[in-house]
Amino acid sequence: MRGQPSTSRQLAVALLFGLLVTVPLAGTAAPARQDDRLQIAFSVPGLNFPFFVHMMNIAREQAAELDVELIELDGQDNSATQSAGIETMIAQGVDGIVISPRDVEALAPAIQAATDAGIPVVTVDRNVTGAETLAHVGADNVRGGEIQGEYLMEILPDGGQIIELQGTVGASPAIDRSAGFNSVLEGNDAYEIVFQQTAAFARDQGLTVTEQALQANPDADAIVAANDDMAFGAAEAVSGAGLDIPIIGFDALPEALQAVQDGTLAATIEQFPGGQTSGAMEILVDYLRDGTEPEEHDNFIEPMLITVDNVAEAERAAEAGIEGAAAEATPGA
Repeated sequence: MRGQPSTSRQLAVALLFGLLVTVPLAGTAAPARQDDRLQIAFSVPGLNFPFFVHMMNIAREQAAELDVELIELDGQDNSATQSAGIETMIAQGVDGIVISPRDVEALAPAIQAATDAGIPVVTVDRNVTGAETLAHVGADNVRGGEIQGEYLMEILPDGGQIIELQGTVGASPAIDRSAGFNSVLEGNDAYEIVFQQTAAFARDQGLTVTEQALQANPDADAIVAANDDMAFGAAEAVSGAGLDIPIIGFDALPEALQAVQDGTLAATIEQFPGGQTSGAMEILVDYLRDGTEPEEHDNFIEPMLITVDNVAEAERAAEAGIEGAAAEATPGA
């Protein structure tokens, strides 16, 4: 098993207040700092995705806990916009950057420019190709895809026809999750992926793509989606077609946990986004304050299968109102 962020890099429980500056548009400069606190930029691919809204919320909490000034950057699901935000931060002279890059290659020039300017960068959730970074903190997405495949074989022991909804083209989680999932089924002729297409991690595309898939493959036995948003869209399409097909998602969003509990989804994969975010923030701040180099560049959290049997163990189970959920989840446990 790969190295994980230490238990000290766990979900902060600070109150949501102050200590942040918001940059609603990537090209908008933040106000100059008002004190000696570190100024950290936190960039996500798009706040139109619930997963990244949660990560940003955790970043705010962690900024308060670490007593740093946070600048929020919304990439608006556009690589050029996210790159422009990083370029603005370079000009601003921030102390450090935490980023979940929308595209593993498209964000490399901007990230490398930050590194060249002496601004350390830590990637979170999504890695980057072709740029130097201080560290990466994320879920082991290949392993997450493997877990999806293993569970699929458990619920369909005799095989079947599978629809696979892939994530955004060029996004490392999309690439890795699909690779892990397909590796488990490879060489087993009982399982046939009859439809494999991107739905861009989006709920609306999950709906339309699944409708197309079911029209062409009405006898499909299961749907595997690279995130919960696409799984929700798939569930709408399955319901609309009057079918009963198990759907496996990925992300363990609160809505997905409720859907697992009521049987709308068969399972989802927990990747502990709170643990990822707090771990990345701590690595960066430790380096900036004390010069502490991370023990490893790549810090991976082991994903966990969430079914109706263990839904209360998910990181956001309490937020989802799941009975028996702990007040605090333990990221990466």
